[in-house]
Amino acid sequence: MNPFDLLKNTQAIKEQSEKLQKELEDIRAQGSSGGRMVTVTLNGKFQMMDIKLDPICVDNRDVKMLEDLIVSAHKNAVDNVQEMIKEKSSSLLGGLDLGQFGL
Repeated sequence: MNPFDLLKNTQAIKEQSEKLQKELEDIRAQGSSGGRMVTVTLNGKFQMMDIKLDPICVDNRDVKMLEDLIVSAHKNAVDNVQEMIKEKSSSLLGGLDLGQFGL
């Protein structure tokens, strides 16, 4: 893409970016681990909205396993949020690849 074309469309990109920021709060993505023993729900701003634990994984003799499952489920949810943001921003910005600008 020609950099001068990008400058011409700066206002449109700014408006689309602001719209995307507002929509991020409505995005919900789940991540799970341990065969869905732990499920984490994040919003588009990577804030944890919910966590579900299967009672079978709540064993006070193996707290380390539960901690690992939570971290793993959170990582999976982050990956899913990032993918949803990528898809949404791609459609809002008309397919503009922000990766070429280091974003």
